[in-house]
Amino acid sequence: MVVLEAPPVRDTRRVSAAVAAAGVSSFALLYAPQPVLPQLAAGFRLDPGSASLTIGVATGALAVAVLPVAWLAGLVGRRRVIVWSVLASAIIGLLLPLAPSFSVLLVMRAVQGVAVAGFAGVAAAYLADAVGTARLPAAVGAMIAGNSVGGMLGRLGAGFAAGPMGWHGALLAVAVLSLLCALFAALTLPRDQAPGRGSQSPESGPPEAGPVRRVRLGAGLVGPFAVGALATGAFVALYNAAGFRLAAPPLSLAPAAASLVFLSYAMGTASSAAAGRLAQRLGWTKALVTALAVTVAGSVLTAHTSLPLVAAGFAVLTAGFFAAHAIANAWVAAEAPPSARGRAAGVYTLCYYLGSGLGGTAGGVVYGHAGWAWLIGLTSAWLALAIVTVLMPRRPR
Repeated sequence: MVVLEAPPVRDTRRVSAAVAAAGVSSFALLYAPQPVLPQLAAGFRLDPGSASLTIGVATGALAVAVLPVAWLAGLVGRRRVIVWSVLASAIIGLLLPLAPSFSVLLVMRAVQGVAVAGFAGVAAAYLADAVGTARLPAAVGAMIAGNSVGGMLGRLGAGFAAGPMGWHGALLAVAVLSLLCALFAALTLPRDQAPGRGSQSPESGPPEAGPVRRVRLGAGLVGPFAVGALATGAFVALYNAAGFRLAAPPLSLAPAAASLVFLSYAMGTASSAAAGRLAQRLGWTKALVTALAVTVAGSVLTAHTSLPLVAAGFAVLTAGFFAAHAIANAWVAAEAPPSARGRAAGVYTLCYYLGSGLGGTAGGVVYGHAGWAWLIGLTSAWLALAIVTVLMPRRPR
């Protein structure tokens, strides 16, 4: 049976603006503790690996929740889940500074990660339905650009606020900004499109098509799924340890100065927005391998002791990673059949945040015990494995 897609909405600018605002809100909250990890470690008497759990438990909980949330979105609608997600995660962000202990803070971060899963696991599938597959690479690139802006604003805001306000005030400031963006998204996001006559709902379909859908979902998508796990683990591991390294000799930067490294996310914003054009010109495989190679080159450059070269290395690896993430995300959404698109997006997001949680925490442990050079070696190996996995199918894209 042929599955027809719902017609895309006409006001694509409204869709892009709303999804971008939701991305800013979600990713500002998710990674806001990253620049204040040294302050959290000092305040709760933690080592770098333990402090990194502040990020790891949120992204790990997100990974666990993403598939159930994708299933829920098939029942109640993707727009509704996105709206619930951004509002709930912002409210939890307002409560984080009240945590009386590190254990309570970790529990609250885990709940926040579950809330963020509603946006992270559903947004790509919502965009595919809203704008159509022809415009999907550019739309997903714009979404990832919004995500990177949120990550940059959240980290910069927390880093600059940490000096005069401490980590409590830093997280509160980010939560207020995120709540404003969440309200804008909730008021602006268009409603889900009703399927046309003869179409199936996004997650439904004839029972006899189930095995076929499972085969098609897995075929050719192993590469982007591996990128979601391995490249994200490498990226988050490097940024989790960045604050500790920049504050330590010989660089010895203050928290506000160290947080300037997150300006590199501007490079990620630009590269993710351009990733769609790169994929259309080179094909999925070549574009993805190129982006991953750039990420490796940037991470190796950060091994230098010169601050300008370290800053340049972070800019390069950030540009490479966000391009790779945008390409892999769009690859999954475009190649999966409409009846399985939500599940495919959910599996990619699962891989992405499992990599973020496990890789980011493992990277903090390696840095704490062996230093920056060993961390670069570990993350470069993960990125090389991602490249090998992308090349394994050896089919033109």
